[in-house]
Amino acid sequence: MLFDLDDTLINRDQAVDKMFSLILEKCYEGVPHPAKDEMLHMFREYDKGSYGDNNKRNVLESLFDEFPPHYRLPRQDIQDFWNHHFPRCFSIHQHTLTILNTIKQHVKVGIITNGSTQRQKAKILNSGLNSYFDTIIISEEVGMTKPDKRIFELALDELNVQPEDVLFVGDHLEKDISGCQHAHIKGIWFNPQRIKNDTDIKPYAEIDSFDRLISYMT
Repeated sequence: MLFDLDDTLINRDQAVDKMFSLILEKCYEGVPHPAKDEMLHMFREYDKGSYGDNNKRNVLESLFDEFPPHYRLPRQDIQDFWNHHFPRCFSIHQHTLTILNTIKQHVKVGIITNGSTQRQKAKILNSGLNSYFDTIIISEEVGMTKPDKRIFELALDELNVQPEDVLFVGDHLEKDISGCQHAHIKGIWFNPQRIKNDTDIKPYAEIDSFDRLISYMT
C-alpha cells in the first residue's frame, strides 16, 4: 500500500496555521484578533498559491507587503527560515500510526510525495514516520513528480510488487488518483472534508477516515 504525505498522512493545513503563529511571534507585535484572522486567511491563500513550489519567499514577502511587520525578515533569509521551521510544524495523529502499524503487518508500505527533499525528509522525521515505510520516494530526489506515472512505477520496482496488487492512498484527485491509475494502480481518494468530485477522475474507492483502509486489505 502506497501513501501520499501532505494532507493524507499528515495535515498540512494545521502546519500552515502553526507556521503563521511562528511568523506572527517573530515579526509582529500587538496585532488585534480581527486583523490576525484576516492575516491568517491571506497567509493560507499565499501558501496555497505556491503549493508545489520549492521557493517560499513569495509567501512571506506577500504577507509582509500586505501587512507591514514590526520586523521584516530579510529576503535572503526567508527560505532558510521556512525550511527550518515549517517541517517542525507537522505532527501525526496517534490513531494514524496505529492504522499504519496494522497495515504494515500484512503488506509492504511506501510513501510517494512531491516536494523538496530537505523539507519532505524533515517532515517525515519530525512526524516519526521514517521507521514505518519500506520505501520513501520524494519527487525532487528522483527527478519526477506526481502525476507522472514513472514515479509510481519506481515505487513498484523498489517494493518488487505488481500494480494490480497495490493501492495508492492520496488526497489529490489529479496528482494522486489519476497519476496512480496511469500506472495501473488502484487509487483510494482520501477525502475527510467530503469534497464533491466534479472531475472525470473516478477513484477505485473514497474514504473519509483511515479506519476504512483496513477493509481494502482483504
